[in-house]
Amino acid sequence: MTETSLYGSALSAVLPPGAKDISLLRQIPDNQEVYCHPFTDQSIIIDLLQYVEESDDCAISVHFEDLSESNGVAPGEARILHIEQIPVDRLSLECQSAWYILGEQNIAKFNETAKNTVQIHMGLFRLPDVTTDILVTLNDPINIDPNSSSHQAVPVSADRWTAEDLKQTLFSLKILDSGIFG
Repeated sequence: MTETSLYGSALSAVLPPGAKDISLLRQIPDNQEVYCHPFTDQSIIIDLLQYVEESDDCAISVHFEDLSESNGVAPGEARILHIEQIPVDRLSLECQSAWYILGEQNIAKFNETAKNTVQIHMGLFRLPDVTTDILVTLNDPINIDPNSSSHQAVPVSADRWTAEDLKQTLFSLKILDSGIFG
């Protein structure tokens, strides 16, 4: 795994092996960096978001719920499995607090009727001084409906990204130029 420049070199992080920059294929919002696995439907998204005015432990749940809504997940089809605080002394990035959430969402891709079960691994870095939350999300489809456009053979040699890969990204994330926050 190698360190990757993000947001025009304002941030950097170690991304999982083979991560492909989606901005080379399509337009991505300015507040996002999106990388995909070369063989699976897995993706990692780094978002710079408005600071959520909730307690730190609630903010991660708010972001998970916002993602569910953005993904068009029906009520009752998203659930949080685990939340934990990440010790800030393990991080490369200085922040008020950091959190990890593991959840699942049943997501229909491209408004299809077929729904895929996607594990959501999400890391949150709280930066109240610059009114920003940095969100790092690993989307990991664990059950793909046979009728989904995502249903395809994955080479047996393809190494799927893991929660450990995400943790490496979380622990290595750095701010190199705080001017990104305005």
